[in-house]
Amino acid sequence: MASIEKLPMLAEGYERLIAELRALREERPKIVDAIEEARAHGDLSENAEYHAAKERQGQVEASIADLEDKVSRASIIDPTSLSGDRIVFGATVTLLDEDEKPVRYQIVGPYEADAKVGRISYNSPLGRALIGRRVEEEIEVTVPSGDRFYLVNKIEFI
Repeated sequence: MASIEKLPMLAEGYERLIAELRALREERPKIVDAIEEARAHGDLSENAEYHAAKERQGQVEASIADLEDKVSRASIIDPTSLSGDRIVFGATVTLLDEDEKPVRYQIVGPYEADAKVGRISYNSPLGRALIGRRVEEEIEVTVPSGDRFYLVNKIEFI
């Protein structure tokens, strides 16, 4: 029997998935109305409105199925309830790069990652390299721009 892999995520990431799912479910009746209206125009073989509405319906249904799967497998983690001296999911980590410049990341799930705001996925090359590390450990990670070296400076659970 296949096991269902849990998806760790923060509460805000879970809420974002729920909001997106709700919006798509609310869009369903509008798409059905658009299909009915396009059908009323007659010949379906050359009806661009009909084909566009049917295509959008397929996209929405696929997105809903994907989001329902993610929500059903979600394992919500509260970083403030965590502690320890190792980097784990939800931890906020301050690293020093090669130039001794601090960079700060929170380890999150793949659907909440956004490096621009300091959130990296535990699946990313840097995320995988960080999991299980302690303060003062050095990390070497290969990223698309080349090899990078970091020193773990601080681990927080905020």
